[in-house]
Amino acid sequence: MRLFRNAVVAVLGGLLLAASLPTGSAAAQDGGFAWLGPKGKPYFVQQLPPNKCMSMEQEARGARNYLSKPLVVYSEKNCKGKALRLGPHKEAPQTAPFKSLKYDPR
Repeated sequence: MRLFRNAVVAVLGGLLLAASLPTGSAAAQDGGFAWLGPKGKPYFVQQLPPNKCMSMEQEARGARNYLSKPLVVYSEKNCKGKALRLGPHKEAPQTAPFKSLKYDPR
């Protein structure tokens, strides 16, 4: 039982560390878009094309907008379904999945 509890603590600690990586000073200073992919792996891109719908090819959740303009994440591919607007420097909950996004929508 003790071994199981230690393993759970280690896994949770690793997840928290992985989730916090994109929020570092480089992301905040330079801007960009971050999210969590499969198995909680953090991803980060520096720039996004404006007003272009982009569908995710794999699991994505916890969108973080470190850019200077808003973006919208959608529950379905091709920018359809429920939309969640994230203003500049705003974050969605880590558990909020999305399948597509549009930066600086017009």
